[in-house]
Amino acid sequence: MLIVSDVHGAVDALRRTFQMGEPVVVLGDLINYIDYRTADGILADVAGHDWVAGMIVHRTAEDWDRVSAHWNILREQREPEELRREFESRIEQAYVSICAAMAGEKAYVTFGNVDRPDRLQHHLPASASFIQSGVVEVDGWSLGIVGGGVPSRMGVPGEVADDVLAERLAEIGSVDILGTHVPPAIPQLSLDVVAGTNKGSQPVLDYLLEHQPRFHYFGDIHQPQAVSWRIGRTLCRNVGYFRATGRPVRHVDVAAGL
Repeated sequence: MLIVSDVHGAVDALRRTFQMGEPVVVLGDLINYIDYRTADGILADVAGHDWVAGMIVHRTAEDWDRVSAHWNILREQREPEELRREFESRIEQAYVSICAAMAGEKAYVTFGNVDRPDRLQHHLPASASFIQSGVVEVDGWSLGIVGGGVPSRMGVPGEVADDVLAERLAEIGSVDILGTHVPPAIPQLSLDVVAGTNKGSQPVLDYLLEHQPRFHYFGDIHQPQAVSWRIGRTLCRNVGYFRATGRPVRHVDVAAGL
């Protein structure tokens, strides 16, 4: 079992992963809306790198008033319906490309905050299962998967309210492995030391404390303070930032302590 998260448009690396002959678990954020390192992505394709560079400054500072004002600058320069159509077209193209890279090998795919769950599900190949929340058995392990990002001021389609996430986690019950897009609300795992943002999930932490699965895999935080951490008997492991590393995490290696 290979596990990745935060693919963010890394089509070639994902295709190579799917050629390794093992089932693949994809824990969300498949498209590259905005790369905070390079200012590349769908936003840059539509609005230009200079505009995106300004947006990165405001979003990193969590200055939401300036974020809103920055969006208004773009809307004043482009007709709103034209902007909407171009964004939708590029998002659609991104999912076509990234989902084509997953053809062939069995995959279990959920969504992150950046994703459009409906478009992701629509474009997945027949060999891939879209899992909003549920339990599957992979290589003899029971794997519970629950998708979605933590709520924010952005209110994007891939975010899931805390109460909804808690309900979905409760429904999967006890499993050997939990896979989510978001980390538990533990600063060492949820704080991005470069961006300065903290996106931990209290419902995920509550689930881990109650059910104590042997392993918890997640992504979302690109530059965490710690890649792995123990919560009781659960070994928590960040399996992103796949766009930067291009390397999947092999579960048997983690289980063996490699």
